[in-house]
Amino acid sequence: MRSVPEIRGGKIEQQGQIAEKARERCRRPMANLRLAIDSAFWDLNVSSPQLIEGTAKAVPGEPSPLALATTARTIRPLQLSFLANALPLGLIPSLAPSTSKDVGSFAIQSFLFTPSADNWWMALVGQFRPKKLITNIKKEVELGLETFRHGDELEWSQLKRFAKHFVDKSLYAVGFFSQLSLTTDTSLLFNVENHGDKVGRRTKAMLLHKLENHDVTLEAAWPELFVDSKGSYWNVPTSISLDVSSLIPDSGLGYRFGLHKNDGQPQALNSPSGGIPLTLLPGLCAKAAFSYEKSIDLWRKPEKDSKARKSVEELDEYSYDVRLGEPHAAISGIVGGTCAAWFGGDKSTNATVGYQQDVSEAGQSVILNSKRRNRFSADMFGSLLYTLQLGEFKKDFIDLTRIDARFDIHSASSFVKDAAYLISDIVKGRVDREMNPLASPKFNLILQQQVAGPIVFRMDSRISLGCPSQKQLSRVEDVMFGLSYSFRLLQSGKILAWFSPTRKETMIELRLFEF
Repeated sequence: MRSVPEIRGGKIEQQGQIAEKARERCRRPMANLRLAIDSAFWDLNVSSPQLIEGTAKAVPGEPSPLALATTARTIRPLQLSFLANALPLGLIPSLAPSTSKDVGSFAIQSFLFTPSADNWWMALVGQFRPKKLITNIKKEVELGLETFRHGDELEWSQLKRFAKHFVDKSLYAVGFFSQLSLTTDTSLLFNVENHGDKVGRRTKAMLLHKLENHDVTLEAAWPELFVDSKGSYWNVPTSISLDVSSLIPDSGLGYRFGLHKNDGQPQALNSPSGGIPLTLLPGLCAKAAFSYEKSIDLWRKPEKDSKARKSVEELDEYSYDVRLGEPHAAISGIVGGTCAAWFGGDKSTNATVGYQQDVSEAGQSVILNSKRRNRFSADMFGSLLYTLQLGEFKKDFIDLTRIDARFDIHSASSFVKDAAYLISDIVKGRVDREMNPLASPKFNLILQQQVAGPIVFRMDSRISLGCPSQKQLSRVEDVMFGLSYSFRLLQSGKILAWFSPTRKETMIELRLFEF
């Protein structure tokens, strides 16, 4: 949140020295190298059109989400303020399968109004799902035509039913957002949203405080929405977290620690592919993590006059995105560790999901089976990244090709244990075992290619390389596609539309100072 621009009336005002900090960070090979420590912790946000807020939490301790899936640094209402001026009629579309069979998956959001003061602003956002309305109107029209065929007249009750379709609350959702700057270093964010097709409302409050070398975040949500690595959504009735993280330089040591508490039984919002993750079950978790990263340039072509101020007439001499303005090749790596202690809760229960009518808003009930959650755990992780960029992203054609290839080991202990199983299978014979998904190394590949001018196509993919004791070949676990339009005036800002075949979701976002 330290580098989030303020958006008012469709214009972006830089806060402090954001632009200068962005130029200083242009040399960083790939910011998402730190996804390893973020996903091992608790506060990694993932973009999701399931909520008006536009985010969900990645389930902690699972393989890190794709870089394209991570949420924008700018909070959703500020994105909508800009997008409403950039898109036709101020309507922002999205696609997200609904939990109710009779509610359409296609949604349209509209930024309604945003009063503000010097240290406070609020926003009201509306959402409309047209598919159910179209379906119901079609049925009424067919019924009316059938009435005319039999020579009967339309009754007043039929006209009333036709009108009621437009006020059906399941078609609509509304979200209220507010931010208050208590001091220059402390901000309070609050949002609440209500979906007509779901029971209850969602509420979230967040207190952000920045110290000289640390960021402190206190967050509470009831309920909190989590999404796992297979695209299944889980509702945790109450989730509270306190995180303290150091500000990590381009290279060097970083650390973070915090407390996280869940209450209530998690509920599945869609058809899950497995049991409820153990980290979502009730309990209090104290967690700490550290990491060390290093980057080495193999070669780099510096951008000419990167710090010079140019007039509007000379903007074509700038890259469309200052973070993509230097052709280079680099190798970077990160290694770190985590430890966690659990208090309270049922440490010996896991959950799978069975289906039962009229149980919870998702129509699902929870069936428990036994699987132990460790009270104390510690592990190591590491990532190695190779980045190659050709082109300066200034010309209109063939001036940007970028490849980011990252190799991740999410759990060193699971990987070593599986290697020991492999030796045991060779010596004593193969034994069928339940494999830990974290034991399998992951290969992440990001391809970016300029289409024309500021338009860039992007593909993110995650490939499981298979555990040492498994004979199965590598397989693609997840893939996402994106199309972005960069704005030179924003220095490093773009409108991004992404599609996830795994989650069957599409969303349009404003992303600033990231790639």
